[in-house]
Amino acid sequence: MKDDYGILETLKITVLMEDYAGFDSGLLSQHGISMLVEANAQKNNKKILFDTGQSASTLLHNMRLLGINPADLDMVVLSHCHYDHTGGLTGILGEGGYTRIPVIAHPAVFRPSFSVRPVFRSVGMGPENSRETIERAGGEMILTTGPLSLLPGALTSGEIGERIDYEKKPTLSLLTLEGGKPGPDPMIDDLSLFFILPDGLVIVTGCSHAGIVSIIEKAVKLTGVERIAAVIGGFHLIDAEEKRIDNTVEALTKGQDILIYTGHCTGLKAEARLLDRLDKNFRKLYSGSKIELPVPERI
Repeated sequence: MKDDYGILETLKITVLMEDYAGFDSGLLSQHGISMLVEANAQKNNKKILFDTGQSASTLLHNMRLLGINPADLDMVVLSHCHYDHTGGLTGILGEGGYTRIPVIAHPAVFRPSFSVRPVFRSVGMGPENSRETIERAGGEMILTTGPLSLLPGALTSGEIGERIDYEKKPTLSLLTLEGGKPGPDPMIDDLSLFFILPDGLVIVTGCSHAGIVSIIEKAVKLTGVERIAAVIGGFHLIDAEEKRIDNTVEALTKGQDILIYTGHCTGLKAEARLLDRLDKNFRKLYSGSKIELPVPERI
């Protein structure tokens, strides 16, 4: 490894809320995603809330049914600013009764972000999730552009930075404001979680606005671990051009026995192609999905 980030013993991920609720579960779905990540390394056990969906009420409903106490979290990580990943934040913090829980994100997370097609719409963090309201609710903002080690074998990606050619332009056309003038929003705040396990790297993403293949390349470069065990999250190919979908599917499926767990913004076309290429190694995410790694037979 290039840096000694350590190694995790086990990783358990529960999808608290997703666009799809599965069959006959009583759980709710809503556009967005939120996952509880339980990481265990050398007697260090941490519960990480990765994203908070767009509604605390939906998220809390599902947490109650899943037997998860919002007061048991050790930290929150926000993948990026968009409302469908951050909307439930202050509601969850308030329900948990926190006084100083780390909320880890990129420094640009509070910038304006909006779309103009088909009409003007703000899609960033609203006033209910301003820095002031988060801190009043018990969150301590940890804003960093670089990777941050969370426990042995677990770290944030930091800003992805360099992107491969076909991922340089985000699939979603968004604007932000600089000096009072609107301009393209390159989504520099997009970050992921990287986990080092006995059978390789596990990458957990929110929307992969930085490009899922570029994110994987950053994980390998950062950790020095070339074996990719699993990639979990949204890949935002729902509005991508055919060539980008083809390139991404090819990159994700060539040469490695990789597990793909995806949903949310990935899109049916990309999911269908991944299923066709990966067969049983493809898993559809849904509210209540439970993922335990490493898978024993893959170690």
